[in-house]
Amino acid sequence: MEHYFQAMKFHDADHRERIRRCHKPKAAKALGMTRAVPLRTDWEEVKDDIMLTAVRCKFQTHAAPRQLLLSTGEARLVENAPMDAYWGCGPDGRGLNKLGQILMTVRRELSGNASAGNS
Repeated sequence: MEHYFQAMKFHDADHRERIRRCHKPKAAKALGMTRAVPLRTDWEEVKDDIMLTAVRCKFQTHAAPRQLLLSTGEARLVENAPMDAYWGCGPDGRGLNKLGQILMTVRRELSGNASAGNS
């Protein structure tokens, strides 16, 4: 997932391939954080949908993580990322928690409750 998400930040095919070939997610993230290669101009508009696509794929493809996600029932999911107030909880717990929201959306979809309200 990390490789896909980081690679999607760029239109440069060579840089995307370098990210794809990383042996570890941490290395893929490091290449994704570089600004030596320009980000795609629409990144801020598309990043949430790209993350949603990646999360859906992960949980639709892999049974063990899917069962773990479904086992959380209706619990509110929070990405414990004190250094990331966008995807996670942020330093004060009041972050946007976008990844947690996406996980709850995918959980609803997988459990057949896609029409249910937001958690």
